Amino acid sequence: MKKRTKRLVGIAALAVGSLGATGAVLMRMKNFRVRKEEKAPDVWARPGMQVTFRAEVMPGRDASERVYRVKELLPSGRVVLHEFAGEHAERAFEPIR
Repeated sequence: MKKRTKRLVGIAALAVGSLGATGAVLMRMKNFRVRKEEKAPDVWARPGMQVTFRAEVMPGRDASERVYRVKELLPSGRVVLHEFAGEHAERAFEPIR
């Protein structure tokens, strides 16, 4: 190949590579923007809400004795209850209708 042809091929390769890199950066920025604009995650419980423990967790107690109020919702999705010690996960409670 002539020297001029080699230069043209090299320039073309650099141009294609820079276009690909620019496209990748733009795609990443778009995904970042979309994630940032997402809505807040769906929360299964809110402070002040009443939740009922599953019968398997508290055997021998009536449903009315297994009802507690949510005091605080933690970032992990677990809850702290009024007048009941510890953190509790969603699976420890009966499904909310």
